[in-house]
Parts: sequence; C-alpha cells; structure tokens
Amino acid sequence: MSLYSGLSQEQLQAQYQEVKQQYDEFKARNMHLNMSRGKPSTAQLDMSLDIFDSVNALNGYKAKDGTDCRNYGNLTGLDECKTIFAQSLGVQNDNIIVCGNSSLNIMFDYISQCMTNGAGGEPWMLQGPIKFICPVPGYDRHFGICEYFNIEMVNVPMLESGPDMDKVEELIKDSSVKGMFCVPKYSNPLGITFSDETVRRIASMKPAAKDFRIIWDNAYFVHDIVEDGDTLLNIFPEAEKNGNEDMIIEFASTSKISFPGAGVAVLAASENNIKQIAARMKRQIIGYDKINQLRHARVLKDGAGLREYMKRHAAILKPKFEIVVKSLDRDLTGLGIAEWTHPRGGYFVNLDVMNGCAKRVVELCAEAGVTLTGAGATYPYFKDPNDSNIRIAPSYPSLDELREAMNLITLAVRLAALEKLMDN
Repeated sequence: MSLYSGLSQEQLQAQYQEVKQQYDEFKARNMHLNMSRGKPSTAQLDMSLDIFDSVNALNGYKAKDGTDCRNYGNLTGLDECKTIFAQSLGVQNDNIIVCGNSSLNIMFDYISQCMTNGAGGEPWMLQGPIKFICPVPGYDRHFGICEYFNIEMVNVPMLESGPDMDKVEELIKDSSVKGMFCVPKYSNPLGITFSDETVRRIASMKPAAKDFRIIWDNAYFVHDIVEDGDTLLNIFPEAEKNGNEDMIIEFASTSKISFPGAGVAVLAASENNIKQIAARMKRQIIGYDKINQLRHARVLKDGAGLREYMKRHAAILKPKFEIVVKSLDRDLTGLGIAEWTHPRGGYFVNLDVMNGCAKRVVELCAEAGVTLTGAGATYPYFKDPNDSNIRIAPSYPSLDELREAMNLITLAVRLAALEKLMDN
C-alpha cells in the first residue's frame, strides 16, 4: 500500500500542515525561474559561439562547389551542410532540403502546402473535414499547427514502444485521416524511442487515404545524454520495402545544437516529395541563408563531427537530468501520488501526478515563482483527460536553481495530492 492512501483524515491533515509550512517558507524566497520550455542554457549557447566566427576564421565565403554564399542560388541548400544531416539521418544528400532556423516553420509550410495544393493529389482543404492522429502526451506545437488549419486531432496513447499501433492501424481505415505527428526518438515529453517493431509497422501501413503523410519530427536525433544512447531504426528503408517512401516527411534542426534563433533546419523526404516541395519553394524564396549553412558546415563538418559536438551538450545536460530524477526519486517514491520517467536523451522529464492535480501543481509552482509548461499542453486543445501530466524542462536553469526548483515541484505535488485526498 502506498503511504498516502493508507492515512486517516487526521493523518492527512497533519501531513498537509507540515508540507504547507514548507511550501510557504519556500514561497517567501521570491524565486523567479521560467522552466516552461526546453531552452538551451547559456553554457550550451556559449559553446557554439565559434560557429559565428567560422566564415572569417576559415577564409572566405566560398562553398566547396565554388558557390559564393553571399549571393543568390542553391535553393535546396549547400551540399556540405546537407552531408551533416544526410549522414546523421541515414539518407542521401539529394533527399535533403536545408532551410532556415526553424523545423516548426517548415512543418507548418508543408501542412499548408498539403491543404492548398495536396500531397500528390487533391488539396486537403477540398476534401471536407480531415483528421490527424496525435500520439499523447505529445508536443504542443504540433497540436497548434492542426488547430490553426482546423484539422481534427484524434488522440492515440503512447506506450513504452511508441504510439499504440493497434489503434493507429484501426484509425487509418478512415480516408479522412490524413496524417500523424511523431517525435520518434526521445519523444516530447515522455522520452520514449520508438521500437524497431513500431517503426516497421508505421512504415508498412496502408492507409485508406492515398495522400496520408507521417510527419516524422526527429527533433532529438543526436540528443543523447547517456553514453549508449537509444538507436532509432531508419524509417526510409523500411518504407521503401513497402512502397511507402512518399508517406514519410522527416524534419530536424540545430535549434538545440547551435542556436534556436540562428541555426538551420532540414527536411528529408523521397525524390517525389523533394521535387514537389522544391517546386513550391521556387515561388516562395530564392534561397535560405547560405552563410549560416556554411558556418555550421565548417564547424560541425559531418555526421561524426556532429556526434562529437553533441557529447559536449550531454556533459552539460546530464547533471541536470540527474538532479530532476534524483529529486523525484527521493521525495515522491512510495507515496503513491506520482510516476516519472528516467530519460536517456531528449529535453524533458515526464511527470504524471495524481489524477485531477496537474493544474493545481503548476499553479502552486507559479505562485512560488517557478513557471512550468501549462498543464494540459501535452494534449490537443489543452485537454488532458486526467489532468495529470506535467512536462519538466531541466535544460535552462543553473544546477543550483534547478535543485531549488525541484524542491518546490515535489512539495507542490505532495501538497496538491493531500488537498485532493482530504477533499475526497
């Protein structure tokens, strides 16, 4: 039996008074810390400063093919920048488009293109109401894209192996279901890497909608925080085996590698999809920032160089994740009021508190000076059916700030649970 569930009303009240006193003492410190998003810390940003010095330091603005990167040209990006991502994602350079700093932007553009011009067929906007499968808990920015385009979102629970594929395979029998968002490695916020079986089942799907698309948002493709990080099966060869190579559109970026506001983002896709997307881009832009692509290519060099670079990030992030997990283990184990993940990479620790308590936990933390991601953000329309899921983002605070914040978070989890139990 868990500790809290076995307490009498009087014992609950005594526990509440003790925890409330600790919380009030914490609140009096007037802490101000925003942990609402997975922002790289100042130390992580500082380690990438050499990227901005690299063009002058390494002599000139010429790409390997002789392109003067100050001028027009190279719509789909510099070849040496493509190489970094092609080697890391397991595709050919010709299957890569290098864009601006935001993968979210190119995901939005791609969905917009499908709405107005179709995904190889009739525009989605002319096909009546359409739907997207959304594994939950998931990434709020994906849900925002769907909401903007009035695409109905259908929840599918995440399992330890990835999305519940039995449910996915049932849903795709409906031709109005046009796609699915996935964060396949170190998923946001659970930190789950899809199993090989899940990747193969996704790659072999036969949706009723011939213009169905998987938005493969591989945001944390090199973001290990342990030595032996997870390995994600490359979905493209699996899709090709099933004639489904056009179904997959993959995205990645350097937002948590170099600079969120001044990095590069890429799209990886089949030959057919690259042609279609490049045709749209010709009307949209003459070319993205090649100087920035050159900077990144000269510092990161190739796939192996990128992996070495990410070890420096891991050295900064690992102690922070350890603080979060150790605090949760120390303060909440055995109480029966919360469960949490022990991620091996990515940017988040997932915390599930007692049903009906997530909003209250976030509120208590905010009142004491620590801003967390809003409760419900990890579900479409901000509707967490259990009001239980909280995403913790450890990357930005200093180690000392994070220790203090975690003391507050665990106090808030206990306080909210005790309030709920006494009400019941």
